[in-house]
Amino acid sequence: MKIKIELDSDLKENEIIIRCSSLTEDIQRLQQVISDAAPAHPKMSFYKGDTQYFLELEDILFFETQDKCINVHTAKDIFQTKQKLYELEEVLPRYFMRISKSAILNTRQVYSIHKNIAASSVVEFFDCHKQVYVSRNYYKALIHQIEMNHYHKDRTN
Repeated sequence: MKIKIELDSDLKENEIIIRCSSLTEDIQRLQQVISDAAPAHPKMSFYKGDTQYFLELEDILFFETQDKCINVHTAKDIFQTKQKLYELEEVLPRYFMRISKSAILNTRQVYSIHKNIAASSVVEFFDCHKQVYVSRNYYKALIHQIEMNHYHKDRTN
């Protein structure tokens, strides 16, 4: 394996790219190690009216589009962001993933998934009444990501 560092003073944010011929378990573990090395409690800013709030990403349950706005759901509140879902996908940690055309989910906050073979499945969260729907197209990927979270959590404990 080659490791190369390129300096680019024009970059606004550091970027790590892994080039590989196939996505192997070793590559996935490497990606997880790099993700885990990121700041322990990354924060982003969101809005409620004219007030800007700085929230830890771990506290966010999901992002969901509603009436041309992106709502940011925590267990007890709802905030807004000016970013689009595709922009959030690019900057959020790996434990966030798209689960439908209109939602991104924090896989570390999932308590249960009520599978529905014919339609979207319902996701529930720890200590919270909120729910979000995962479409059939994303269901298997979500299950895989949650299992990977538990695998890496177990290995680090």
